[in-house]
Amino acid sequence: MAASSAPSANFRTWPIVLLLTLLSLPLVVMYIYLFVDTVTDSSTGSLIPDTFTLSHWDFLWHTKVGKPSVWVVLVNTLLFATSTTTVVLLISSMVGYALSRLNVPGRSVLLAGVMVMHAFPSVTLLIAIFVVLQMVGLYNTLIGVILVKAALDLPLGIWLMKGFYDTVPWEIEMAGITDGASRFTVWRRLVLPQVFPALAALGLFAFLSGWSEFILPRVLAPGNNVQVFSVYLASLIADDNNFDLSMFKAVGVFYAIPVIVLFVLFQRHLMNIYGGGTKG
Repeated sequence: MAASSAPSANFRTWPIVLLLTLLSLPLVVMYIYLFVDTVTDSSTGSLIPDTFTLSHWDFLWHTKVGKPSVWVVLVNTLLFATSTTTVVLLISSMVGYALSRLNVPGRSVLLAGVMVMHAFPSVTLLIAIFVVLQMVGLYNTLIGVILVKAALDLPLGIWLMKGFYDTVPWEIEMAGITDGASRFTVWRRLVLPQVFPALAALGLFAFLSGWSEFILPRVLAPGNNVQVFSVYLASLIADDNNFDLSMFKAVGVFYAIPVIVLFVLFQRHLMNIYGGGTKG
């Protein structure tokens, strides 16, 4: 009788769900109206749309005067984000393993140095990075910005991967080494699958960070042929003579679509990052 009279878990949590729903409702309405506003027109002074139109999306098939093609910008942004993600995942997964498992001389000093590097905001290093890229001939190139962005994201990736490697039992590696596998084979076939949630989350974080990056491409790669979406959006705002607010909203929606799709597909991995590696 006592068990039957106790309130269920769903009954106890519905006030929290209701509160979160009410708090989120204005944001949902705002985003819905933002999308509707990109495919409609309304009379002057009216907030209610009265005409359906796709003219605000004509940037997809017409290149704006003085601006690069939006498809070139899309390719540049994808190349920038995916290349940064690849570099961060590759180096972080190896360095994190070395710091977790190998007796590296000065390991504590190296870890402290990595944290200090992560503490510096990227904007404080812009002048030095600008000079270095000019000296090596990588200014106004995507490869230069990719290398800089990956270097700035690596400290977080190294610390994250080291923490996950620390949770993987030694017995898994000892079993592989006993069977004659090399250290590299043990790492690739036995250890990496144990930390897949961290790899997935780190890859998603690195991609979204590269996708939304503005200050580095704006300063280090300002040319139209290497422009990314964040810089493209800023250039639309700066164009006072031909500013089109509706087209600006449409470009913003187009810019946000990949982020929304990625979150929907990989949100489970983002939640699993708090669980650490797989033990046993």
